[in-house]
Amino acid sequence: MIKKAFKIALEYIKRLDKVLILLCVSASVFGIILLYSMYVSDFASVSAGYYKTQITALCIGVAAMLAVAAINYRFISKIWFIYAPVALILTLLLFTSLGQGVDGADDIGWLKVGSFTIQPSELLKDAFIMTFATHLYKVGKNMNRLPHFILLCVHGMIPVGLISLQGDDGTALVFLFIFVVMLIVAGLSWKYILLGCAAVPAAVYFAWNYLMQPHHKARFLVLFDAEMQQNEIQGIWYQQYWGRIALGSGKLTGVGLFADKGDYVYTSFIHNDFIYAFIGNALGFVGCIGTIAVLMMICMKIYMNSVQAKDLLGKYICIGVFSMVMIHAVLNIGMVLAVLPVIGIPLPFISAGGTSTVSLYVAMGLVLSVYGHRERKYHLFYTEKE
Repeated sequence: MIKKAFKIALEYIKRLDKVLILLCVSASVFGIILLYSMYVSDFASVSAGYYKTQITALCIGVAAMLAVAAINYRFISKIWFIYAPVALILTLLLFTSLGQGVDGADDIGWLKVGSFTIQPSELLKDAFIMTFATHLYKVGKNMNRLPHFILLCVHGMIPVGLISLQGDDGTALVFLFIFVVMLIVAGLSWKYILLGCAAVPAAVYFAWNYLMQPHHKARFLVLFDAEMQQNEIQGIWYQQYWGRIALGSGKLTGVGLFADKGDYVYTSFIHNDFIYAFIGNALGFVGCIGTIAVLMMICMKIYMNSVQAKDLLGKYICIGVFSMVMIHAVLNIGMVLAVLPVIGIPLPFISAGGTSTVSLYVAMGLVLSVYGHRERKYHLFYTEKE
């Protein structure tokens, strides 16, 4: 019995995508070192709680990842009726008195659970990727028939609409991107793609004139108006102004980690949404390029796993996770470079955030499950019939 269990464990370890695990954990450890550096240097009011929470989230996340990786993703797909309603209910609770905001954020996106806070939108991302992948897999080649296409759009717009109503437009954009990429990869007809492209100008006009608030518009306008930038240095432009200074002040190799407090340039949320600015400040251009390289390798590895998946369900799951990590990285770095507006998106694996870290590792667990169950003969919990 023990020998058999040991053999199963060895087979499980053998089938893990160790390169992907190493890349993800390395990125997370790097983020913890950055937070610890801020704490030791007494910089940006980063308390010990930030890096300790991140260490805890990493441990929980890795454990969750390995547990999910052991389960056949096809079985996870079949039990969508368990985790999808839970994620949806937690998100809906944000519209009650249980929903909380944080200083400096526009949205009410956190739930207080005892002494902890969780961000349901992060959990909803994993649930959405699984349920939408399942939906696409089930409709198959019928996805371009109008009734099925409409139902797929309704499925995609539910999380987009809920998160947008909650006030978190950045995360709503992430859901929209995941939805579109998964649709296209699944074989969306060119007639729908062209129709969508044609509708973009009208949608932008409607959103700009009837949906967006003045402060939302200002975040876009300030990117292109030098005079407005000068007038808003203490306002809307403050975060990106100091973020760019921090990013550039490190020059080639940066001022170093654990430097004196006075060597660093402060901007708000530098431990979270603007941690890439601290990377530039502390580690310079070399650190910034290295960070991008690691994130690109993670995305490439996930994409390669989608190519190697044994079925379309596995492919869609990997593509969903790939698009989530990629859009997070692009939006976050774009904010710091001031080529995109500030929309409160963390840098994957690196920014402080317990819920986002755990949910990212759960998503990685789904990718590992696809990778590890490429052959029908191997299943940790049950044997699939040929």
